[in-house]
Amino acid sequence: MAWWKAWSEEEGRSVTGVLRFDPKPDAETLYKAMKGLGELSSFNINHMCKFLFSTDTVRCANGLLLFSLGTDEQAIIDVLTKRSNMQRQEIAKSFKAQFGKDLIESLKSELSGDFERLIVALMYSPFKYDAKELHDAMRGERDNATLYVDTALALQDAEALYSAGEKIKGTNEIPFITILCTRSATHLLKVKCTRNIRCYFAERLYNALKGAGTDDGTLIRVIVSRSEVDLNLIKVEFKKIAGQSLSSMILDDTSGDYKTALLTLCGSDD
Repeated sequence: MAWWKAWSEEEGRSVTGVLRFDPKPDAETLYKAMKGLGELSSFNINHMCKFLFSTDTVRCANGLLLFSLGTDEQAIIDVLTKRSNMQRQEIAKSFKAQFGKDLIESLKSELSGDFERLIVALMYSPFKYDAKELHDAMRGERDNATLYVDTALALQDAEALYSAGEKIKGTNEIPFITILCTRSATHLLKVKCTRNIRCYFAERLYNALKGAGTDDGTLIRVIVSRSEVDLNLIKVEFKKIAGQSLSSMILDDTSGDYKTALLTLCGSDD
């Protein structure tokens, strides 16, 4: 096992998916949760009663009375935050096959704000999510494009520094001089991340939550990208840094369905 991954993958995950997984009922649940708009004239008396007592909005378009029965956000949370990324991809395929609609676009049309951003982020495969974040960063829509450096080279440098220092008695100074004098500051930050990855992400989460306001972009990005990798272990480091649990800070700094989804992804503090 690589030195930077000396833990059980199962131990680190806060999201593991479900056993006996079947995407079809999950897709159906999501479809029902996103009721959208319908024509009043096509409904019988039972639907009329439901319309009268639970309608969120009423409006007219092209002479037809349209209504929205609202979105069941909790149902969306219960499905998507408790499935693995691979299972979510299967749900999206089933949603398309059953209802002829793109799940991500449907979610975007029904949700809003940081809750929408979080749920949509969950629907991308890891590689597509990384590519999207990089693309947005290059366009100036994320924290800082310069934070995206050559990860493979950072790994190589981290291993070289470990081999030249901690791994042997004494220190081979040449690799240290070469790397520290020829790499950019952002690259060296990435090397630090690679060598102590749990502490690095714990610091990112703490900085995103502390003080006035919340850096929701960083919060979403770290929790989504690490929930199936090592978020449970990051939470341990977070508590050492913050003096309180990640869940407790999320409770204080966020609200509504966004808060509920984040806490579900984080899992228990045990």
